[in-house]
Amino acid sequence: MIKFPAHSPLSPEQQNQLSGLLSSLNPPQVAWLGGFLSGLHADTAGAAQPASERKLTVLFGTESGNSEGLADQVYKTAKKKGFKAKIVNMSETTPAELADAGTLLVVVSTWGDGDPPEAAEDFYKDLMEKEVSLAGVDFSVCALGDTSYDQFCKTGQDVDARLEKLGATRIADRVDCDVDFDESFEQWSKSVWEKLGDAAAVSAAPVSIGMPAAQVYDKKNPFPAEVIDNQLLSGDYSAKETIHLELSLEGSGFDYQPGDVLAVIPRNAKDVVEAVIAATGLDAKASVDVKGVGQKTLIDALTHDLDITGLSRKIVSAWQEISGSAELAKLLDDAAKGEFKDWTYGREIIDLLEEHPAKQITAQQLVDILRKLPPRLYSIASSPKAHPGEVHLTVAAVRYETHGKSRKGVASTYLADAAHKGTPVSVYVHHNKNFRLPENGDTPVIMVGPGTGIAPFRAFVEERAEAGAKGGSWLFFGDQKYNEDFLYQLEWQDHLKSGNLSRLDVAFSRDQPEKVYVQHKMLENGKELWNWLEKGAHFYVCGDATRMAKDVHDALLEIVASEGGKSPEEADEYVAALKKEKRYQRDVY
Repeated sequence: MIKFPAHSPLSPEQQNQLSGLLSSLNPPQVAWLGGFLSGLHADTAGAAQPASERKLTVLFGTESGNSEGLADQVYKTAKKKGFKAKIVNMSETTPAELADAGTLLVVVSTWGDGDPPEAAEDFYKDLMEKEVSLAGVDFSVCALGDTSYDQFCKTGQDVDARLEKLGATRIADRVDCDVDFDESFEQWSKSVWEKLGDAAAVSAAPVSIGMPAAQVYDKKNPFPAEVIDNQLLSGDYSAKETIHLELSLEGSGFDYQPGDVLAVIPRNAKDVVEAVIAATGLDAKASVDVKGVGQKTLIDALTHDLDITGLSRKIVSAWQEISGSAELAKLLDDAAKGEFKDWTYGREIIDLLEEHPAKQITAQQLVDILRKLPPRLYSIASSPKAHPGEVHLTVAAVRYETHGKSRKGVASTYLADAAHKGTPVSVYVHHNKNFRLPENGDTPVIMVGPGTGIAPFRAFVEERAEAGAKGGSWLFFGDQKYNEDFLYQLEWQDHLKSGNLSRLDVAFSRDQPEKVYVQHKMLENGKELWNWLEKGAHFYVCGDATRMAKDVHDALLEIVASEGGKSPEEADEYVAALKKEKRYQRDVY
């Protein structure tokens, strides 16, 4: 029985009823009920007070979902502080509409080396090119990016400068966040709310019901998912090494949908860690303080906490100060930016340490110049309906040679080499609202997924099969060799037989003298593909952003123009409309 405080406003009968109910609930149910009651209280309290007229707009541009998640935090804080707040995706607004934003708080990521998120491309282009007056709008920008790229946070920097040029007033300085963005985001949030204060004093005292809170697993506290199976998908003579990984989510409380991604917290390989320690001459057992983690041995920190491969200007600059290298100083000179980029291409931190050694360095100095080991995001390759309590991944192990050294992808080879059956892998679910099946199962879908880009479409087909969806489904798959690289071949054949997959077109580039790719198969079937689009089909692409996604996009434009009888400009407008209607979605990397 639960003991209530003496000043409880509940009658003895109500206390007995509530105690009986709470005693029958498990921790997740208690957590849900607590949130429900808190929200109910907030709604009632809000209704009893005059609504604030201080407008606040949270604008976000996202690729993987990080910016959207942070923007949602800002929005919820604004609501609690009594602002008349709304949250807006850049893909669903225009710069002209920002004139009525009131206070504008922007959270936007940079995709790759300086590009805006795909869904925000049109907004970004209009903002940079069109003249609109934003006089009277207060603003601040939180920019997300990756310091491993030269044009770190360029999109956020451009948006920040452009808003000021259009007449908006900056109320707090822009903050640029690396992939480990929590601390920088908190810094930005603090400066913004110190400036804005509260629009109205809306608060509610928390109610304690004396029961343990449910365990929550997330980025700060990942779930140790046990490996159920780890199979090699590619053939013995394949030039690739692709694995199928199955993980147990039992006890995690995770809820995912097809289209979501799984974040994996990897570990650095033993040989890579040992090479770094050898290059610096440091004691592997030296004690170091890892920011946000605490005291660890150097070898433990380099294995579990720090990025010891990714080479960036920031790291090279910090190492130059320690080593005193004149050659590095020359490379870092702005006038030699091209030379710096050429030098870093194909090199990793180990090359920096070996080619420009420091005469004296402490373990703490090394740790302090390294950034946190970032999680890797993998498209989920399973439907939770088809595989309850599990999540599956399709992973290509990255191995190659540059500058006389063997290299390997940190996460992909960790999963391929160390994620043995029965071992735990630290993970959390990352929701991707920009890559979703149509709500109506009668809607046809076209899926283009070469290589490991096949992963989410395995989930899509499984999900629609479990739901009994009637809409047609057409898959384009490509890889190098039919006999070695036809990922999930038997499954696709079974889906074709059962009718869960309506059509499958494949392209294997190395099975004939001329290279054949998925875009060529699209063009071969242009008339039928156009008919599917005209019947309302949703078009999905997953895989390599550098070449494949662009080639597929160009093929789509060509099909729309030729089969639809449209000019290039009209084809552009047609495809842009598909994107706006969320009928053209991409998950590219």
